[in-house]
Parts: sequence; structure tokens; C-alpha cells
Amino acid sequence: MSIYNSTTLQECAVAEFDEHGALTNFDEAVGELVNTQGAGPFIGYYNDPAATAERMRHEMYWSGDLAYRDAEGFIYLAGRTADWMRVDGENLAAAPIERILERLPQVSQVTVYAVPDERVGDQVIAALVLRHGTRLTPRDFERFLASQPDPSPKAWPRYVRFNENLPTTATNKLLKRALIAAGVSAEGGELWTRPARGTRYRPAADTPDDRKASAVS
Repeated sequence: MSIYNSTTLQECAVAEFDEHGALTNFDEAVGELVNTQGAGPFIGYYNDPAATAERMRHEMYWSGDLAYRDAEGFIYLAGRTADWMRVDGENLAAAPIERILERLPQVSQVTVYAVPDERVGDQVIAALVLRHGTRLTPRDFERFLASQPDPSPKAWPRYVRFNENLPTTATNKLLKRALIAAGVSAEGGELWTRPARGTRYRPAADTPDDRKASAVS
């Protein structure tokens, strides 16, 4: 397996990291995980030649997974190709942001995805399910993000939604496309927002007053 740039059809550069473990050459290192030897066990999609052709390009199998490889050959997944985001001119992937938010002890489930920016590009939205009986305030969340050494400032979610549960498939995989379709909405849960250039979160205007102090009590 190799990691290829789908535009140049060249293998991506080895990942480089700063002293905090943050990836410093995202644009050069992140690409799609590819089987350069061909289809392997993949035999195609039933009655869907277009989808099969999307996977089999240039006689290689393109997995749809974003990834990067370190100097020792270890591969790190960065989400799916649909999880690629461009925020204020900076390329981001969902999986590294999800891994950071998973460090919050209150978090039971998290998924990160893009919503359209008001002008151009994307904005980051994080959907969280908190552990039963835990509390998280906007100030707690801000302090947590500020204490993490690896995320870019652009990776701070512009929107954060809290729900008791998130949509899943029949096999209990998070149904990210349903969240994307909902846009900037908590769909009955709680929604926090921050200004485009700010670091302070506040509940959205339609959040009931009795839920503004914390997401789950």
C-alpha cells in the first residue's frame, strides 16, 4: 500500500512533525491510500460500473481513505476523501481533529465534518455525545483546546453540536452524511458557535436557557 496524490498521481512525501507531534507538511504528506498492485481482493460493486471505476483508476485500487506515512513506515489514517476540508485557505482532515477531541474525558462519541463557509471553502463542525452525568461548559471547551499543542487554530471547530445520540447505520457506524445534510443545526440538541476569528464559544440563540450552562447534566 502507498499514499498517492490523486491529482499528480505521485507518491506523497514522508510526514514531518514538530516537537508536539503535529503534522507540519499536511499538503505534501496527506493523500489517498492506494494499492499500487491492482485490485487485490476488491471485485467491484454489484451492478455499479461507475463506482467500480472510481475505485480502480490507473490500474490501481484507490481506497477512499486519506492517510499519511511517517519515516518508519507507519501509516496514520486522516479520514475519508470526503472528510477533506479547506478552512481559510488551509487544508484539514477530519480524523486528526477527532483524535484531539477524543482526549476530552467527557466525550463518549465524536465526529467531525465540514459545512460550507458563508463566503468560500469550509468550516469545521464537531458533533459530540457526552458521557452520562458529565458536564462541559464553553469555557471548559476553550481551555481544553488552548491546552492542546498539536491542533492548528483553523482546526478549532466553528460549530459544536451536542446530542444524546448520533445517527448510525444498521452496523452502528456513524452516519456522517446525515449530519452533513443537517448543516449548521443540532437537530434538537445544543449548538455552540464561535466568531470566525474568535476563540470564545457561546450557545446559539435558539438554545433553551436551561441548557446554556452545560451540554449534559
